[in-house]
Amino acid sequence: MSPSPNSSLVEIQGLTKSYGSFEAVKDLNLTVSYGQIFALLGPNGAGKTTTIRMLMGILAPSAGSAKIDGLDCFQDRVEVKRRVGYLPDEPIFHDHLRGSEIIRFSGEMHGLQREEIETRTRALLQQLELTDALEEFAVNYSRGMKKKLALVCAMLHDPALLILDEPTNFLDLLGIIWLQRFLLQLRETGPNPPTVVLVSHDRDFINTVCQELVILRNHELTYFRGDLNTYDSSIRDKKLYLSRMRDAQEKQKAHMQQTIAQNIKQGKAAGDENKLRQAKSRQKKLDNRMGISVTEMARHMP
Repeated sequence: MSPSPNSSLVEIQGLTKSYGSFEAVKDLNLTVSYGQIFALLGPNGAGKTTTIRMLMGILAPSAGSAKIDGLDCFQDRVEVKRRVGYLPDEPIFHDHLRGSEIIRFSGEMHGLQREEIETRTRALLQQLELTDALEEFAVNYSRGMKKKLALVCAMLHDPALLILDEPTNFLDLLGIIWLQRFLLQLRETGPNPPTVVLVSHDRDFINTVCQELVILRNHELTYFRGDLNTYDSSIRDKKLYLSRMRDAQEKQKAHMQQTIAQNIKQGKAAGDENKLRQAKSRQKKLDNRMGISVTEMARHMP
């Protein structure tokens, strides 16, 4: 599917989803261009699945908006689904439909003719070694075979956005290697390659495929250009820098407190009320300034 004149494929602005007083995600903001391949990362419970479901139009946001190709993901969800291909973590098919019937059903749902469906899927099925299993019922498919079948269905309609949730789960080593090569080759498919969003715990896979990361943590989306190893290195450097800054601050505070204590002692010995007031005022300012500084540095620690 050719992109619209919009400069960005995905636009997320102030996206929030609440369940009562619980906020699953809050005030997310992100812009994604066409043709990017990036990983969506974050700890369990950070809101990755909730975010994806709002992009898919399955969930309505409580506030803010998510758009794909200029279309609102919930209000225009039928048109959005024409532009999105989704590979779930664990695909579920009707047990007593054959693989060929599932593919045909998926294609016809997108308005494709049978001949076009066969043409689009022939090479992909051969590469995934699924051709000989097409007349088997889905109940006889292994988890890995179902994953491959779901990938074919996700790619069938030439989506502008491809969302892959734990794509390496249940695949054997050869399947994972093939998927890596396939995703890297997508960039060379033409002038309008799809944007790919990967949600995965497979570090090696992410490092091979992605040179861009989006991290969801503490209700914030952070963009990082580089692979996962580079990101980890930058986090270690940041922690070391903040730790050194904290140590330097504590040493400075201790020195200043020693000076204040000496001034208080001298003021009491001399009966100098002015000196005592100045020392107490400096102590109050020191407590306020250093307390805020330490808190701010701690807040930015990953």
